[in-house]
Formats: sequence, structure tokens, C-alpha cells
Amino acid sequence: MLVLNEEQTRAALPWAELIEAVEAMFRSDCVMPVRHHHDMEVPGEANAVMLLMPAWVPGDHIGVKILNLFPDNHLRSLPTIIGSYLLSSGRTGEMLAIVEGGELTARRTAATSALAAKYLARQDAEVMLMAGTGRLSLNLMQAHAVTRPLKRFLIWGRNKEKAEETAEDARALGLDAAATGDLAAAARQADIISCATLSSEPLIRGEWLKPGAHLDLVGAFKPSMRESDDEAVRRSSVFVDTRAGAMKEGGDIVQPLDSGVLTKDGIKAELAELVHGRHPGRTGPGEITLFKSVGAALEDLAGAILAYRRASGQVSS
Repeated sequence: MLVLNEEQTRAALPWAELIEAVEAMFRSDCVMPVRHHHDMEVPGEANAVMLLMPAWVPGDHIGVKILNLFPDNHLRSLPTIIGSYLLSSGRTGEMLAIVEGGELTARRTAATSALAAKYLARQDAEVMLMAGTGRLSLNLMQAHAVTRPLKRFLIWGRNKEKAEETAEDARALGLDAAATGDLAAAARQADIISCATLSSEPLIRGEWLKPGAHLDLVGAFKPSMRESDDEAVRRSSVFVDTRAGAMKEGGDIVQPLDSGVLTKDGIKAELAELVHGRHPGRTGPGEITLFKSVGAALEDLAGAILAYRRASGQVSS
């Protein structure tokens, strides 16, 4: 049985191949039972979350992710997301690999956003705004740069020093990146806006979105959390990774549904419908699109299988 640490997991999940693997899994007959999602009290700190996410492709592979999300871990210089993925054979049940869960989650999340942008962002998108400076920020910029010809990256965070550090890290990866303290001005010029925050109040206002913009909402993973306002929803064609997940867990969808700003029929499509061609995605250059992701177990399974195959030499590096 293979055991992949964070660095090995990262090396086994190159962006182009991972995006392709996630797309293929959305086309497959993957089975995803309802995931277990448990809030856990942490005395004196923000509540933590335990996630158990099973998925399998009949006769192929079985997997389950066990993940703990501790929002205040940054106070201890520890990752917010800690966990592991257990991958087994779908024919014998034999355990094949344990994959480091934090890196797998970060990379598959970014790959899924990039996959959505392949269908929803303008093909000539050049400027990306990254709102948030956590672990996902660099991943999201790198992944989006695979599916769109991005030339410039603006990075905003509540902590200006952290935004500068993230921009420096992005430049070290070869991205033309700069920190910005003016979120509104950056949003108004961005072709793609990606948000990966723990915000409880809207950050991105619909009035800032220029014609043709694509809004990628990755954070705000609880119904009480939100990264976009009602006007952003009103002006956008709304898409989600899965209806079942986004309509239950993502505040950017749950709250507009509850208030009547958005209807169930107002959600144009989920990602499986896009990859199967049942919805065309973006229909015009001036259309504003919004994609809300809360994560799906099939994304983890796709990444874990790819990591296992590459690390075991079944797929050439």
C-alpha cells in the first residue's frame, strides 16, 4: 500500500492532468452517498468541522476522505485542513493508498474551479483577482492559468502583509502577481474573480462586475457564510458544482434561495451537465457567470486515483 505525504501528493497531481481527471469523473457513473458533516466545538475558538466523504465507481475504485477543518489553526501556524484519503480497489476492497488529505483537497478544489471556468469564463480572460490569501489562493491562480490565458493576477486579503507575501509566492511560481488594497477597483477590471475566504458577509458586490466577468466562489462553505451579494446573483447566470451540495451548504446559494432573489430553476446547471454538454455554459461575451463550489466526493476520488496511478508508475510522470 502506498502512503503519500503532502509533497508526494502535490507532485502526483499536476494541474492539466488533474483537471482532466476531475472532468472525466464528472462524466462517469460515480456513486456519491450523502457526506457526513459534523460541527465540533473547540473551547475558546471557532467551531471545527469533521467531514467524511465516500465515493466509488462500481468495479473500479472506492474511496473515503476523512477531513478535519479547524479555522483557528492559523493561530498555531498549522494548516486549516488536516486529513487523509483512503483509496481501495473497487473489485476486491484491498487498500491501495493513503493520500494526504489537505493537499488533495486544495488541488482538487482548484482544479474543479478551473474546469468550471473552461465552460464559463471568457476564452480571452487575462486578468484574475484572487480574494483570499489562504492555502487555496496559489492553487486557484495556477489552476485557472491552465484553462485560460491569464496574464495578470491581483491579490486581495484583509491582512495586507499576507497579501504581499502571497503575491511574492505567486511571482516565484512565474505568475505576474501584485497585491492590491482596493478590492472594488480590482474587481471592476478582473475577467475572473476567485474567492476563497471564511467570510460571513459579502465581499464582492454585483455592481463591481464588468460585462463578461466570471465569479468563482470557493469559500463560505456554510449556509451562514457568504462571499457575494444579492446583486451579484441577480446579474449572473448561476452555476454550481452539485445542486445537492450548493443548495444545502453554500451561503452564496442558500441565502438568495431563502430570500427569493434566486429560484431553484434559476440555477442554470451543475458541473456534470456542463461536461456532458447538456448545457452550453457561457452563451455570450457579455454574460456574467457565477460558479459556486462546495466540493464533491467524486473530485477527491478522481484526484486520489490519479495520485495513486502516477506514484505507482501506472501513469508516466
